[in-house]
Amino acid sequence: MRKEDNGKHIIVIGAGIGGLASACLFAAQGYNVSVYEKNSTPGGKMQQLKKSGYRFDTGPSLFTMPFQLEKLFEKCDEKLENYLHYRDLEPLARYFFQDGTVFDNYFDKKANAAEIEKFAPNSVNEYANFLKRTENLYRKTSQAFLFNPLYGFTDYKKLKYYDFLGIDAFSTVSQKVDKKISSPHLRQFFKRFTTYNGSSPFKAPATLNVIPHVELNMGGYYVPGGMYRIVESLVKLGKKLGVEYHFNQIVHQINVKRERVKGIFLKNGTHIKADAVIANSDATDTILNLIAPDTISNSRKAKQNKLEPSCSGFVMMIGCRNRWHQLKHHNVFFSNDYRREFEEIFDEKHLPQDPTIYIANTSWTDPGDAPQNSSNLFVLINAPYVQDNQDWDEITERYSGFVIEELERRGLDGLEKSIEVFEMINPKDFLELYRSNRGSIYGTSSNDAFSAFMRPKNKLRGIGNLYLVGGSTHPGGGIPLVIQSAFNALELMKRYNPK
Repeated sequence: MRKEDNGKHIIVIGAGIGGLASACLFAAQGYNVSVYEKNSTPGGKMQQLKKSGYRFDTGPSLFTMPFQLEKLFEKCDEKLENYLHYRDLEPLARYFFQDGTVFDNYFDKKANAAEIEKFAPNSVNEYANFLKRTENLYRKTSQAFLFNPLYGFTDYKKLKYYDFLGIDAFSTVSQKVDKKISSPHLRQFFKRFTTYNGSSPFKAPATLNVIPHVELNMGGYYVPGGMYRIVESLVKLGKKLGVEYHFNQIVHQINVKRERVKGIFLKNGTHIKADAVIANSDATDTILNLIAPDTISNSRKAKQNKLEPSCSGFVMMIGCRNRWHQLKHHNVFFSNDYRREFEEIFDEKHLPQDPTIYIANTSWTDPGDAPQNSSNLFVLINAPYVQDNQDWDEITERYSGFVIEELERRGLDGLEKSIEVFEMINPKDFLELYRSNRGSIYGTSSNDAFSAFMRPKNKLRGIGNLYLVGGSTHPGGGIPLVIQSAFNALELMKRYNPK
């Protein structure tokens, strides 16, 4: 139930998951909330494509930590089950290695142990022990870092010094995995999870080994009808709470006077007053481009500009008149040399010559996502962020053909001849569509111990009523953490701008 109208107007810039979640939370507190989105649809990077009987999720494909979304609906006096349903997946994913090994990764511990026994019998216990380690990391980091705004002195008082020493902040993901796991296949498997926030396992702190816990111990889920149902449920909730949505509206600048936000200027020159602004726009774009130049210090801008972006993505959506028995819902075709792959992406900044290829084949779970005896393949390859010397039109044409040939080589016989729908998204598209930092998907990379814990906070210092949410801010990317950024913004609003 919405609280009594408090007469204050809040503007949300951007209708990504962070913006939609913030709009609902603040509207439930009695604020009048308006959302301004530059594109024609809500969802940010979480979109869907429907064409010729095929449906594709074009963004996130895995739903984890559903209790975060349930909590959001509860805060708005609603029940998620009245808006959205989700189901678990078994197996969670199928992994293909280039030596012919196939690993069906199950949430069920006994089924998973039986799978590992087939190709790495000496690592069955190592796998189980490593998952216990990831659970321990989650216990030490969840309340201290993930669910903590880390903004003021009271937040940092919650940090336990001994816990910090035990979260592997000073070794890399790769180093810790190699120390604990002997199977080369499982080493590559566990290193993959660092890509969930757009980082390299050979550079990111081993603290990020907490990520496997979220999927492998807590569960990975899928939303029947598509992940875009999450967006639709948040918009529906927002409308019930009185949120107003404005699409195809480009915010030109956040109006700041005397260190307080006064409103926003749209690209057409219109000024809209606000008592506070919540920016779900990319944090780097907000700080460098949306705030008036004389409002942010040059040192603050320089600091933000130096932060390394996360990787981007090379996406292909392929609708084909064929089905492949070896494909499940989530599929990963690993490269031969994982270290080399990440050197190419982050150091040499070009697409990998031997890529790890992820395929979401949701028609395996949802037959309605493709015509009968057909498949809807969402193909994702980690890609470098945008550089001035890249010609993405030429790269996209050349590399897409290479990926088709590579997938056929890796077992998808007849792929090219079966294609009916073919659409692509490259890093330049991410930059132009979402104004993300150099086309990155997750904002800032976590390729060193400091960047992993020092993402932009959910309240911008020096401006009294400007809040930042979304995957480019604390605590990070992915649906549950983006929702947490909205919780953080509300907590900080109550703390620093009480009614």
